[in-house]
Amino acid sequence: MEASSWDALRKQARRLEAQLDDQMSAYRKLISMKSDGSENDIESDIERSLKQLQQVNSQMQTWVSSGGSEVLSHTLTRHMEILQDLTQEFYRLRSSLRAKQQHTSLFDLRDFDRAKFDVEEAADSSDQALLKEQATISRSTGQMDTVISHAQATLGTLMSQRSTFGGITTKISNVGSRLPTINHILSSIKRKKSMDTIILSLVASVCAFLIFIYWMSK
Repeated sequence: MEASSWDALRKQARRLEAQLDDQMSAYRKLISMKSDGSENDIESDIERSLKQLQQVNSQMQTWVSSGGSEVLSHTLTRHMEILQDLTQEFYRLRSSLRAKQQHTSLFDLRDFDRAKFDVEEAADSSDQALLKEQATISRSTGQMDTVISHAQATLGTLMSQRSTFGGITTKISNVGSRLPTINHILSSIKRKKSMDTIILSLVASVCAFLIFIYWMSK
């Protein structure tokens, strides 16, 4: 082997070492940023450069083993130490990146679970509000039905009383046609009937008004 071959190997080793320095610097910056998938490409480039540097060091090891001087042996040791340092730094940075990616994944998953919980909680709240509103409407409808039933019962009672008074009036009219002496009594009864009719109308109007007010208040 010629000295030019050793110099070529050293030149190639220094070039790869400089290249790895640049790649490691870019890799460090990438770790400090949000992952976008480009780290895989840089990792592949670094692994390829480390493998090439390992091959060059192996060739330099063969050169030294074939009878190289102590100076060459010392130079080889220095290049092997640089390779070891670069390899260890790469593994450390890659482990740091993997931990960051895992943390980000867990954080995103937690945010997703929290958002899902908020949506489900909002849906449950809406359902509960709807059920509460339906229950309120049902109670209001039941109370309104009760008021209407009472009003109808009162109206029925008044109508029954009106019918009774009407029958009595008819009978008295028949008697009055035969007994003129009771015309005064008949007139009084008619006035009473008119008064009952007025009262019946007023009660019906009040009931209708109360039902309307109750409905509007709900």
